[in-house]
Amino acid sequence: MQADGGPGGPHPWHGSGERVVETKAELPVVQKLLDRIVQSSQHIVALQTSSVGDTIAQMRVLAMRSGASIYAWDPDGGVASLRESGMHVPGTKRMSDALRYVLQSMQFGVYLFVDFEAHLKPADVLLLRRISRTPTSNERKLVFAAAGTELPEELEGMYERIAVESEMHRQLRLRDGRWLT
Repeated sequence: MQADGGPGGPHPWHGSGERVVETKAELPVVQKLLDRIVQSSQHIVALQTSSVGDTIAQMRVLAMRSGASIYAWDPDGGVASLRESGMHVPGTKRMSDALRYVLQSMQFGVYLFVDFEAHLKPADVLLLRRISRTPTSNERKLVFAAAGTELPEELEGMYERIAVESEMHRQLRLRDGRWLT
């Protein structure tokens, strides 16, 4: 995935392709999105966004500024902390290993999964069903982010769908000394 969210290049939270949030005005919108994810009654969230790279970059900035426990999984690096750049969880490159890690984790965390479509196997669906039904005192949220997030039908009713286009990616402009969307 390129920094612009396209396939083929480095992920936006790795190395020199890292993005930055252009204005401080975007952070409250990202915070509202994170609050909505955390307050979801489901452990699994399907996040529909056409700009996955921008969404991950904005979540990274939020994690670094607020100290929130937000992680991202990709098939090349596995689970990585967005708060602490370059900190990967060993042995989580395969989706099934990452899901087992989340299932065994005793701490709060929001886990963003990108480029997951080709890696979601039937055994992983069983792990997701188990995660969705496991009552925990610590809120672990698995967020599957894509332009057209389609989770397997076996998970129907076990996840919440959130679309963020209209709020997250509006451009701010200055008019008469005030910022407008």
